[in-house]
Amino acid sequence: MKQRGFTLLEVLVATLIMAVAITGLLSALSTSLGSAARLTDYDRAALLGRQKMDELLIASKLPKLTPFEGTWAPEVAGDLRAGWRARIAPFEMPPTAGPGTPYLERVELEIWWMNGEKRRTLALEGFRRSVITPEDRALGIGR
Repeated sequence: MKQRGFTLLEVLVATLIMAVAITGLLSALSTSLGSAARLTDYDRAALLGRQKMDELLIASKLPKLTPFEGTWAPEVAGDLRAGWRARIAPFEMPPTAGPGTPYLERVELEIWWMNGEKRRTLALEGFRRSVITPEDRALGIGR
């Protein structure tokens, strides 16, 4: 009489193959979840950075040639500890620039956030039109 079924060796080999496949799958899943968490923080920082850049581009009374910085409150940034640092400097200046002369300013913005103990950064740059004021001349802009 012929017996049907699997031998013990075949069952052990099949179990080993399944264990290797499941281990690989779980490892890939763990890596994907870690990457997704990192990208979530990056996306949130990029969104906060765009918002801050918009604020800086429309604000008229900001210090020029001097870095200034701030942080976001937890109700804005959620569980992300984040802040920013900005600097506004002339970009293109006409050769004969005096008060009232329009010129182009560069707005440099660096966003930082903490990912565990690591500090991550994102740099943004924008440009805006401005007019030379007497205060700008005192700073040396337009000379």
